[in-house]
Amino acid sequence: MSSRYHTKSANKTKMAAPSSGGMDYTGNRTMSISDDSGHEFNTIMKLLLSDRRRIRHNVLIPTGLVPYKIKTNEEKMVEATFESCTFKTLMSCVLGFGLGAAIGLFSASVDPNITGTNAEQQTARQVITDMKNKSVAYAKNFAIVGAMFAATECAIESHRGKSDWKNGTLSGAVTGGLIGLRAGVKAGILGAAGFAAFSTIIDHYLR
Repeated sequence: MSSRYHTKSANKTKMAAPSSGGMDYTGNRTMSISDDSGHEFNTIMKLLLSDRRRIRHNVLIPTGLVPYKIKTNEEKMVEATFESCTFKTLMSCVLGFGLGAAIGLFSASVDPNITGTNAEQQTARQVITDMKNKSVAYAKNFAIVGAMFAATECAIESHRGKSDWKNGTLSGAVTGGLIGLRAGVKAGILGAAGFAAFSTIIDHYLR
């Protein structure tokens, strides 16, 4: 009787508290706390040391205390497009065309051949035609100069890998030299020196 009682008590104890890592009363395998932590450690080590680890490229990590939003691929693509030499050249060409048209219109409005006291009597259509021709001529010249300057500066900056005042000076010298070279070597040298000095002064004040 006593031995039967002890046997039933031992069976109840085994069913109530399954051993660590043993079998419970339902017959399922149980995992102890030490086995669980060991499994997590092995998983972390495999991710860190094995070839199956995932490496994320182009992730921007904030370097300051201010929160920084990581840019998406679409934002990076748009930013790369805006910073490309093609976009800069086209924008400079368009802006130069508009600036040249405005300057040509202003110069035509104060032209003594049109508004002077000794000017020949012209019709409104002739005045508009002269203003249009002068505005278009100025616009084309400014567009060419702007496109040449932007393309040269972007090429020099990409080659040097730096963004400083030397890029504007060198691109101004190249642009002025190419424009003045049409009138001769001396004019090309003077044009290069003049454009380089002008670009340096403008870049100094803008920066």
